[in-house]
Amino acid sequence: MSANPGIRPIVVAVPRFNWIRQHGYTWGLIAPALIFFCIFNIIPLLWMVGLSFYKYGLTTGEPPSFVGLHNYLNLFTDPSDWSAFSRTFLFMISTVALSGVIGFALGYLFWGSRKMPGRRIALTLLFTPMLLTPTSVGVFFKLMLNPTFGVITYLIGLVTGTRVDLLNDPLSAQLVVLAIDVWMWTPFMTLITLAALASVPQAELEAARIDRLGTFSVLRRVILPHAKFILMLGLLLRTIDAFKTTDLVLLLTRGGPGTTTELLGMRIYRLGFNSLDMGNASTVGVIALVIAIGFTSLYLYALSLKKAHQDE
Repeated sequence: MSANPGIRPIVVAVPRFNWIRQHGYTWGLIAPALIFFCIFNIIPLLWMVGLSFYKYGLTTGEPPSFVGLHNYLNLFTDPSDWSAFSRTFLFMISTVALSGVIGFALGYLFWGSRKMPGRRIALTLLFTPMLLTPTSVGVFFKLMLNPTFGVITYLIGLVTGTRVDLLNDPLSAQLVVLAIDVWMWTPFMTLITLAALASVPQAELEAARIDRLGTFSVLRRVILPHAKFILMLGLLLRTIDAFKTTDLVLLLTRGGPGTTTELLGMRIYRLGFNSLDMGNASTVGVIALVIAIGFTSLYLYALSLKKAHQDE
């Protein structure tokens, strides 16, 4: 009996090759980014965590020796490390609060005055500090604060009658670093505020105007419920950036005078590149990473709770 020519054999694709056909192109596109991420992020991170369990000084000439948790115990009993942590938290809270409040006020002002003459030019000038790198900002203000030929010290001298070295006094050095950081990142919070306010429905604003609600009532009942998620995201990014501030301090004061402006990033820099103590530097870096992850988790948890409460 001859085979029926109308019947064709059914070809079953092998699952493995079927998966390659479906997902191979996608993985091929993201593979370079994953490789780059592993080489420059995951491997150095694992190397840092491993070094934190070793006593490893580049100047001793001795091979690394495993010390277990000794570096971590030493960190919690070292006054220099505790001072760096407390100084960093104080700086972080201050700069995030100031840049957040000023940025929100400026964003709300520009959002409410859309017909203001020269608004675009003013916004362009306002966003200029955000476009500068911290390195260029540090060099720029280092020259302006020079006690011999700095413009800022010259203007202060005209008022007080004497030139002062603001970066050589412990209190003024801390205030200068804080003021420059706020100046540099307030435009970012202004931009975040403008983006958050753009998400507020115009219908609700019109209803609030018809009901003749006051400015603070509109802000509390209409604007903040819609804008708070974007604002919280901006505060999260600003908190992480303030926590890891290093380059600005390095160029302005190098942590001085003494250790009065030594933030956590500067502490790691001094341990790793000045003292060449890779073990303790890695330990402080691991603790800083854990704290940064904790900040991020708390922010995201707060956002998820507010989102769930709003959906209800």
